[in-house]
Amino acid sequence: MERRRFLFKALFWLGATPLYLKFLFHSKGENLAKALAMGAVAPASAWARHSHLSLREIASRKLHHRGERFFNPFIVGTSALPHAQGRHGSLWRFLYWKLIAKNKFSHLYHREEVRPVTIDWNEIEEKKGLAITFIKHATLLIKDAGRYILIDPVFLGLFPFIRDFTPLFGMSSIPSIDYLLITHGHYDHLDIPSIRSLPNSPHAIAPLGYEGLLHRGGVKEVLSLDWFQYHEMGGLRITLLPCYHWTMRNPFKGVNTALWGSFLIETETGPTVFISGDTAYFQGFKELGEEYSVDLAIFNLGAYEPRWFMKHSHLNPQEVITAFQDLKARHLMVVHWGTFRLGDEPVFYPPLELKGEMERAGILDRFIPLYHGQTLSYPATIGADNKKPPSA
Repeated sequence: MERRRFLFKALFWLGATPLYLKFLFHSKGENLAKALAMGAVAPASAWARHSHLSLREIASRKLHHRGERFFNPFIVGTSALPHAQGRHGSLWRFLYWKLIAKNKFSHLYHREEVRPVTIDWNEIEEKKGLAITFIKHATLLIKDAGRYILIDPVFLGLFPFIRDFTPLFGMSSIPSIDYLLITHGHYDHLDIPSIRSLPNSPHAIAPLGYEGLLHRGGVKEVLSLDWFQYHEMGGLRITLLPCYHWTMRNPFKGVNTALWGSFLIETETGPTVFISGDTAYFQGFKELGEEYSVDLAIFNLGAYEPRWFMKHSHLNPQEVITAFQDLKARHLMVVHWGTFRLGDEPVFYPPLELKGEMERAGILDRFIPLYHGQTLSYPATIGADNKKPPSA
């Protein structure tokens, strides 16, 4: 019954649901063929030609550019994900996943709870130094020496058939945003109505290709960055870094008409914060760990099951730990869970599984369990006021 209901809803909303179409059309479909012809996806030989190059060399030579599109130069032949070309997904794999494949987590769905989120903005304004608020899904607010940085804003729901387990209230009182950071263009990371609801027009910093979209969302100033480019203001530096992902908003235009990336935020207050955005595991984390000193790594952890479908788009808990250790970061926090069930795992599951894996690895003391609506004063309140989830 659940699969039949999903099929009816999916067919009804097919024309208006790029979030799911991003899986349907990412490989083996007509749009991928067009994108491949235009160079959006690396041919199988591309990685073999460039596998000896560092991340900076790949970026400086713009090997992730193909005309007006972009491609993931790490998708073929990495030691972590060998022969990954063409395996992100397809219509048939998607339908097999939703209609035929066994879901090993469905028996846990009855434990999912709706937890409304309210945020005490006055409390955040009173905090000194560096404060990080987990709003919902992958949306973060970072206060750094009086500046407010908003990341991947999604205040509302996504689509009618995707349940929102953390409905958000009181956003009309959010403080004025200085910088709006966008990691990529998927709808669960870049929501135009959420941007339009902001009390001001912030300075947006995004990968290449989102200027027109953000301008239509009411943003006046957009700084577009390529990998390893940065913006610096006073003691704050924001750098766009490579990651293993892709993007799409309009299936009729195809994939990768804009770029994607992670962010490194070197704050004026002192700590350095890494924002992974959506990414699969790749060896680049080791290079980044050698080049940068990261205090707090915030990884996206969610929509990672089933692995045969999700492994080339999202990290699972074991991969988050490996990437965290590759970065040599001091502390770990995870977002992208708890709000929308976009994979098979229930919304509450990712941090529980991660904590178990970190305990087995002997590094649980480096995990920061921040929940929706909570604010962390970094590093002052680690282990103090952020251990328990807020009551629903």
